[in-house]
Amino acid sequence: MAFRSRLEEKVADLLVELGVKYEYECSKVPYTISHMYCPDFVLPNGVILECKGYWDSADRKKIKTVKEQNPDLDLRMVFQAPYNTISKKSKTTYAKWCDKNNIPWCSFSNIPIKWLL
Repeated sequence: MAFRSRLEEKVADLLVELGVKYEYECSKVPYTISHMYCPDFVLPNGVILECKGYWDSADRKKIKTVKEQNPDLDLRMVFQAPYNTISKKSKTTYAKWCDKNNIPWCSFSNIPIKWLL
């Protein structure tokens, strides 16, 4: 068996010496790292506006996770260029990504006034 460190090897040797049965790296345990999301704008009506020019994959993952874990949050995206693609190799635009993930969006030049009041 190949251990990743000398310490793991020593612990395995000790377990064998003591007659303790063990399994080595045979299971996976999910975990979540907790982060805090700080919205760009929180309006009196409860609407949260998140503004993006360039929107990288880490930010998309963050927004998606925030929405999944806080389904009552009224989070809406405001883009400088909503029809930019999420990567050079993708046909998915920022707008399409939001549509797919049920997140309202608009471009800066067309923010609906009803969102703000």
